[in-house]
Amino acid sequence: MLSRWMTVMLLFVVAVLLSVRLVYVESASFPDRSAAPLLPSTELEKMVSLPLPPGNLAVADDQRIFFTFHPEASPDINVAVWANDEVRAFPAPEWQPGGSAEHALNEVLSLRLHNNELWLLDNGRHALNSVRLLAFDINSRELLHSYRFPRDVFPLGAHANDFRISADGRYFFITDASLLARTPALVVYDRAEGISRRVLHNDASVRAGAFEPVVQGQAMTLFGLFTVNPGVDGIALDDAGEWLYFAAVAADQVYRIRVADLLNADLPYATLSARVEALGPKTMTDGMALDAAGNLYFSDLEHSAIVRRTPAGELQTLLRSVDLRWPDGFSRQGDYLYLTCSALHQVIGHSREDILAAGPYPIYRFSLSKAESYLNP
Repeated sequence: MLSRWMTVMLLFVVAVLLSVRLVYVESASFPDRSAAPLLPSTELEKMVSLPLPPGNLAVADDQRIFFTFHPEASPDINVAVWANDEVRAFPAPEWQPGGSAEHALNEVLSLRLHNNELWLLDNGRHALNSVRLLAFDINSRELLHSYRFPRDVFPLGAHANDFRISADGRYFFITDASLLARTPALVVYDRAEGISRRVLHNDASVRAGAFEPVVQGQAMTLFGLFTVNPGVDGIALDDAGEWLYFAAVAADQVYRIRVADLLNADLPYATLSARVEALGPKTMTDGMALDAAGNLYFSDLEHSAIVRRTPAGELQTLLRSVDLRWPDGFSRQGDYLYLTCSALHQVIGHSREDILAAGPYPIYRFSLSKAESYLNP
């Protein structure tokens, strides 16, 4: 959700805030929507143990796990693949931040698979550098596509956080959580036309909620001056490509909008905003995912849990465990939902020694069909 450069930039922001005697602090408690878990924690299958926290992930048909080491932990390798019981830099060491490749990565949190293309969202260190979208062949590791977003689409202080890809691979829907600039939005990229648009800029549906995250007892307010409370973050696209779901971490509601409306560049701002649907309450969530039946999955940060919202709107706590330290990214592959735990409450503002000592950091999965058998025996 955040980057290693965020600490530096936050220090700058704090200095500015002090100079003008302003603060950004949220102290309200988020509603507790947790319940007793419906599945035993033994249904969480640990797939990988890592020395540093993972951010997001994408799982290939052959079970290779592509993932990011979370930028906030200042990893030597940012994008990696887990295969044959080992971690390797992807696409190669020279592409990692600071590497020798001509257009080496700056900072990647989110990645997605479409067919054999691995798409990387380089957030440019909160758009200090240009935000980019790159694709590599997962077998040959060849660069297939690169797009640099214009400054009016991802301005300075933006945070290109997560994204989804349409089934035909043409359209990309991206969240700008905008933790620092505090003007969140969605971004739509048309791969075929090579154009991008910023939509729902600072709309009520994408703004941060008025709550302070508290994760495993740790309040996420830094220096007593700045609450880590980003705007629109989680995002999910249904299998039919009809609806896009999204929400800010500490927002009280989850929202959706028709993809057809997002793709209609002729719709005025007010019309598009009016077509956003508030679906109802959610948990304090980072990652989001949908299954084929239309169940929406949330990571519940404050209760170390995984929650699903049924199409009827019921919230069900599926899994709960102290080992779910800031459940973060989701990837659905076949019958399984894979998830990372980034433990950001033990990472942000902590030394590398502390971060290493808090490891290892897992990647889990659980069976969707088995979960269904518990819920509907």
